[in-house]
Amino acid sequence: MVKDNIVITQHKDGCQIELLGEIDIHSLDKIEKKLTNNSCKNILAINIAHLKRIDTAAALFIKEISHDFKLLSGTVDEKIQKTLDLVKDFQKQSDLKQEISFLESIGKFWCKKVVFLSYFFNFIGELVTKKVSMLFSWKNFRYKEILFEINQSAIKAVGIVALTSFLVGIVIAYQSAVQLKMYGANIFIVDMLGISILRELAPMITAIVIAGRSGSAYTAEIGAMKITEELDAMRTMGFDPYYYLVIPRIIALSISLPLLIFIADIAGVFGGMIIAHTELDISPGLFLERFASVVDVKHFLIGEFKGPFFASMIAMIAIYRGFMVKDDTQSIGKNTTKSVVESIFSVIVIDAVFSIIFTKLGL
Repeated sequence: MVKDNIVITQHKDGCQIELLGEIDIHSLDKIEKKLTNNSCKNILAINIAHLKRIDTAAALFIKEISHDFKLLSGTVDEKIQKTLDLVKDFQKQSDLKQEISFLESIGKFWCKKVVFLSYFFNFIGELVTKKVSMLFSWKNFRYKEILFEINQSAIKAVGIVALTSFLVGIVIAYQSAVQLKMYGANIFIVDMLGISILRELAPMITAIVIAGRSGSAYTAEIGAMKITEELDAMRTMGFDPYYYLVIPRIIALSISLPLLIFIADIAGVFGGMIIAHTELDISPGLFLERFASVVDVKHFLIGEFKGPFFASMIAMIAIYRGFMVKDDTQSIGKNTTKSVVESIFSVIVIDAVFSIIFTKLGL
């Protein structure tokens, strides 16, 4: 091997370089240092006639200092030329950008939605199959997992749900008090708060909080298990993820949400009662008496009835998004975000459907 792989000849307007012998990734550092020490910024020509062997790292180096091989001189060996050809188009970017028409972008958007729905319905179909098979084989019913998820989804969420509903009750009552006071209809704040909170606001607020809290956790947990191949390990050992991960979470959330809605009802009405007392001089005793006489129990039952439907949809979307995570951590963040957004949207759609149905039924 040639002791020195580079010979630099200085000229007034620049320098001429001759590369010799065998150059690979290990010898490039010395060559670069020699170029720097000789202040060879303006290269006039590069003679590679005496090169015997180079690797792709050396070829890329030659490509860079020769401005895409424009400064090369000398007869090039056939093997050297083949290596140079390998990196000829390396990192060559086209200035042309593919333009997507408006109709094409709409088509791609809806195609993605159709694919999502097809996979989602496939997930629901398998889930229903597993639930039916569970009815005939109670050994697959995971009591401990369900109780654990109830603790995670319900008991640990009581504080945030109660506080959120309490503040919403205060805001609704405070804004309404200003208008009711103008017409001397102070007492009707009880009717408005009772019906709106029990029937709509408490279920909706609770579902949104749980979608952001438990739904995102479900997606992240299952997504992380998929990345670390824990799901594959479970299947290999004969543990069906649907029995151990999916169904317990759906059952737990379906039990938890009605309980949390009940707590949200109490907190929201209590917040409204405080404002009614401070702003409209309605005593707590009068408030509760009016509440019991005008707010029918059907409003409470309707709110509770929505809970399992909200919970099932939140859990299914969250778990499905967890299964959709790919083999990178960035995918967890994307699917967690989609999980929360889609869950909240689904809750609003379901609530709107129930509102229409209950109105048509006269409830």
